[in-house]
Amino acid sequence: MAFSTRTLPSHLRQGSTSSNPGAQSTGQSPALLARVNEKKAELENLKELRDLSAAVANQMEALEQKLATLSDGTEAIATVVGNWHNVLRAINMASTKIPSPRNADEATMNPQEDTMPLPQTLVRIPTEHAPALQAQTEAVMENEQNSSTIS
Repeated sequence: MAFSTRTLPSHLRQGSTSSNPGAQSTGQSPALLARVNEKKAELENLKELRDLSAAVANQMEALEQKLATLSDGTEAIATVVGNWHNVLRAINMASTKIPSPRNADEATMNPQEDTMPLPQTLVRIPTEHAPALQAQTEAVMENEQNSSTIS
């Protein structure tokens, strides 16, 4: 197969030299070279911007995870603080009730207890029934309030 000896048009020859940046650019204008160099610098800046944006996105994701953990911890603390009034109320109720002797024999055997009353011992209550007991207590209190407002 024989190769043709036809020459290429001038616009195709310039395109082939511009695609090869290492080639000698004797036929290109200085304005075109300046524009190509400007575009190369812009491309480098855009690549750097893309990398920095990816780093910022990764930092934001890490921050989001930390804030989620912080939010969960805050909810747990709010639950504990919300239950403190029940704990303090139970302690107050236990400390205000003073044990009295059941019979006269205990009163004569321990004369020191008469001089310094001791608070009643706190007892641990299983918490599995706590919501039901609390609901029952609230219902009784509402009934008492309703009956007192009616009277």
